[in-house]
Amino acid sequence: MAGWLRAALAHPLTKGMDVDDPRTTFLRREIIEKKHFLNRIYCEWYARLASGIPSDSRFLELGSAAGFFKKFVPNLITSEVFATPGVDKIVDARNLPFENNELDGIVMTDVLHHITDVVRFFREATRCIRVGGQVLMIEPWNTSWSSWVYQRLHSEPFEPEGGWAIPEAGPLSGANGALPWILFDRDRKRFESEFPEWRIEAIELLMPFSYLLSGGVSLRSLVPGWVYRPIRWVESRFNQQRWAMFALIKLKKLELPKLASVSTPRTGHVQSEHVAED
Repeated sequence: MAGWLRAALAHPLTKGMDVDDPRTTFLRREIIEKKHFLNRIYCEWYARLASGIPSDSRFLELGSAAGFFKKFVPNLITSEVFATPGVDKIVDARNLPFENNELDGIVMTDVLHHITDVVRFFREATRCIRVGGQVLMIEPWNTSWSSWVYQRLHSEPFEPEGGWAIPEAGPLSGANGALPWILFDRDRKRFESEFPEWRIEAIELLMPFSYLLSGGVSLRSLVPGWVYRPIRWVESRFNQQRWAMFALIKLKKLELPKLASVSTPRTGHVQSEHVAED
């Protein structure tokens, strides 16, 4: 976005603040709660995510500080990468402080595309989440429309030609908004090969215009809250494959066949084979 336009539309609460400053994240919670149109977007996102989380489950939320998902899932374990009010744990997604199979799942909103080493994250998620558990997320997505918007009107990098790793920077300034699309669409076969424990259950494309009109957490809103439902109705008539800017992504952890010892008939030698258990 042109510098003069971004400066003119910058939200006064965080204008001029460093995105990696924990105070910016804390102020963004206030922005999300007070901007009526943006608040309705988050309420819709959270309702969609919460619908997949059983009430008695043990879920970790990554990147909780700016949001209010715990209002939808009261027993949620909230976390952030730095100390900030209102979260349960300081957590690095690449080194999760949980025992093997301790969690029922991980949920996040606009977080995956900030994780610098997603291979380490998914290894940790595989270790910590029980069989049948989930990773649920809402993330930016790459379409012909969203790519134009993100590359011209958004402050974060959006590089569909990029790799899986993100260069180290600050906790929030390091990003590639196209990373979820890279993992689960462009490089889907590679992801399924490297992480056979994880099945991509659903990718639901969302919201061609709503977030842009809301101004997000950095800019002033361009529309009042009362037009939310009409705009969402109009959006639903668009081809999401071409126009969506976000995706709701659902992964489920599978139980892989275990290695079992089998004796060969002629030699009696023992060899390991994958044998599915009933």
